[in-house]
Amino acid sequence: MISLKDLKQQLDLEVLVESTKTEIDVSITDVNRPGMQLVGFYEYFAYERPQVIGKVEMTYLESLEPSVRRQTLDKYMSYPLPCIITGWGMRPPKELLEIAKERDIPVFSSPLKTTRLIVKMINYLSRVLAPRVTRHGVLVDVYGVGVLLTGDSGVGKSEAALELVKRGHQLCADDVVDICRVSDDRLVGESPERVRHFMEIRGIGIIDIRAMYGIGAVTLSTSIDLVIHMEKWDSAKEYDRLGLTDESIDILDVKVPYQVMPVKPGRNVAIIIEVAARNLSLKRMGYNAAHELDRRLTEMLMQNS
Repeated sequence: MISLKDLKQQLDLEVLVESTKTEIDVSITDVNRPGMQLVGFYEYFAYERPQVIGKVEMTYLESLEPSVRRQTLDKYMSYPLPCIITGWGMRPPKELLEIAKERDIPVFSSPLKTTRLIVKMINYLSRVLAPRVTRHGVLVDVYGVGVLLTGDSGVGKSEAALELVKRGHQLCADDVVDICRVSDDRLVGESPERVRHFMEIRGIGIIDIRAMYGIGAVTLSTSIDLVIHMEKWDSAKEYDRLGLTDESIDILDVKVPYQVMPVKPGRNVAIIIEVAARNLSLKRMGYNAAHELDRRLTEMLMQNS
């Protein structure tokens, strides 16, 4: 379900026909241009999608005799259309507005060109209808890499994020992270609106990062490119020291690089997180330091054998 109020605000639409509904039932991240339907082809009609009318459809409708136009629109709008949006700031024929009012179909107008409107509409639907999950953690943007810090309460996630903010990076969410899958291989995280930009620091309380460090210290959303799980140092546990094996964690069926970071007094966690973000960027560019060292050692052993 999509809120008509949110749809209007996010796409900057003008309301031409008000609806008694507050939400419309849309579950597909696509739209339909009804050119074929207006000329009588209904064997395949994606009526469940938002309907976008551009200049082609509007020009055809205006070329029809009023009686034929009403008959054409009556057939087209006999289906349960979620909404109709016209591009180029165009106003549809009065017959369309009258039938829409009779059948409680919301009608909007957008000042955008039809192709721009469709792209914006699909992007909006992809974001609103994306699968979502909420995770406990802290999300920061470090050198353009979205890093999700997880771990038990009190391990130092917020303190590490605060140090990163002081070093010029951006806070996205503290404590509660809303995650949505915007494509098959991309996750985006954001903070719930009511707690956005706020952070809890034990011993101090709640602080407002935006008010304290400026608008450049926060971001509304960021991709989730790396998950770092912070845990208290366990001397009996063997931690990865080489990084030859890349681990990942599954979030909403998307595999995200995953690292465990042991925390103990004296470790500068913020700098280590920065290094992890830079190292991930290098790996994406095709350079892996651990594999390069392994290659050099292998060559040396082969030369000495």
